[in-house]
Amino acid sequence: MEKKYSGTNVGEELVQGRTTRAFQAFQRAIEEGETDDFLALITGEFSFRVPLPFEEWKEEQHGGERFKDLVRFEREVLEVRLAPLFEIEDGKRGMVAFRAEGSLNESPYQNELAIVFEYEGHRISAFREYVGMPLKRYE
Repeated sequence: MEKKYSGTNVGEELVQGRTTRAFQAFQRAIEEGETDDFLALITGEFSFRVPLPFEEWKEEQHGGERFKDLVRFEREVLEVRLAPLFEIEDGKRGMVAFRAEGSLNESPYQNELAIVFEYEGHRISAFREYVGMPLKRYE
């Protein structure tokens, strides 16, 4: 990573490691299909939003099983390597901007994205993903 913010709030322990661990587990899921590490980090009320151009993914998604569905779906059409660019974190959220490079439906793919994790303690309660360029070639 190029830059890191290692901030703390008065009376709180250093929280920097949560976002690094969360992103590494997310990265492993997307790149390798290995979801166990990510699922071990989530709360029972976990939810997420991803910017996929399909009706079934437009609303907020809930639970670890739905996350596994996302990973299976994305790995069917997307073969990428993720490279974190920078990370910032406060007491409740952490964000990683990252580059994704590889192929989408066997065509070259490259994008810059951001993922924002929300936390309850040391566990991920939600994430939101934002894309740098619209995903038009999923179809």
